[in-house]
Amino acid sequence: MPRLKRPDGVEIHWEAHGEGPPVLVACIDLMAREPTCDIATVVAPEASPADRANPDVVKAVLAASGRALYFTRSTLYGDAPVWRHIGIYGYRRAALMAFNAAPPSPLERREKLEQLRAMELGLSIWAATADDAPISVDNPADLERARDFARTRS
Repeated sequence: MPRLKRPDGVEIHWEAHGEGPPVLVACIDLMAREPTCDIATVVAPEASPADRANPDVVKAVLAASGRALYFTRSTLYGDAPVWRHIGIYGYRRAALMAFNAAPPSPLERREKLEQLRAMELGLSIWAATADDAPISVDNPADLERARDFARTRS
């Protein structure tokens, strides 16, 4: 797993699933700014109202501060903004060690979301925001959209 050790001694480890450098920088900046952040991630506004009910779109519920309260694949209701989770994580070393030492948790198994294991362990997850979510391929329809996108760029 890649890591960064800053001059002040803070060591950050990260996991990415194809996201670009701007998203990674936002994650690292968040960890540098927020000392209580055990794990940093990134969210973007929902792309369409259909995201709210789509189980392939992982939704993040955030406090006004940016601290994550919950992640879900379930439908979110109401007028509050819906944040689409982007699959990148920055870990403080101790958080990464605790996370990797723990077995999958009941909520993690139920929702198939590894960040819920961290939350059940009491680790604090904070989210930086991006303007848009990168292309995500979670099902055959997404794969076809990604192929169409690639064809228009070549």
